[in-house]
Amino acid sequence: MSIWVRISEALSAIRAGEGLSNILETLQGSPEKSVAFTIAVIGLGAKMAKADGLVTKDEVAAFRQIFYIPKRDAPQAAKVYNLARQDVAGFEVYAQKIAKMFKDDWPVLEDLIEGLFYISIADGHYHPNENDYVHRVADIFGLDERSFRSIRTRFIPNVAPDAYDVLGVTPDMPLKEIQQVWRKKIRETHPDQLMSRGLPEEAITMATKRMVAINQAWEDINDMQQEDS
Repeated sequence: MSIWVRISEALSAIRAGEGLSNILETLQGSPEKSVAFTIAVIGLGAKMAKADGLVTKDEVAAFRQIFYIPKRDAPQAAKVYNLARQDVAGFEVYAQKIAKMFKDDWPVLEDLIEGLFYISIADGHYHPNENDYVHRVADIFGLDERSFRSIRTRFIPNVAPDAYDVLGVTPDMPLKEIQQVWRKKIRETHPDQLMSRGLPEEAITMATKRMVAINQAWEDINDMQQEDS
């Protein structure tokens, strides 16, 4: 059974007049967590978008960078999006429920923040109000400022990511300590770790991209410090 079929079944269980945010509380275990992950990204993305309740081409493209959505399942993705737009609950309610659900899965919360960044730059621009939105969600998730900057630096358009920001370290740290941070991030991000927790393929795809950025940052820092020594 595909994740979109399970989402369809979850949506059909919503009582008339009940907000989409309420369903997140019922999706606690695996494989339900993968359904919750998908709804969470689309729901928070819908709350962030400036569109007038309809899914724009840019937003659909952004979702498809994160999720593989078969053509036959596109109406379900649009339904999730529009239900979230219409839900009277604010985005803080979504974020709080998601933070509770994934409190023991920090990499998942980071994946969700990455998903929001994907959506925020879908139109080719990164606006201050979008930054404030994602920053507030990160605060609710419990991500510290350094972790937030580490993620953001890889998404700001037309700006090469700073290697130290990517790893969440500073230039004055000893290279050995930076290496320990790099190794820790690689362990936490490894696809096998995520698969063992029953996370969806989309989360693993984003984690794989993050591993590439983490490894590149470590190589750049190692090269720079070797040149300076």
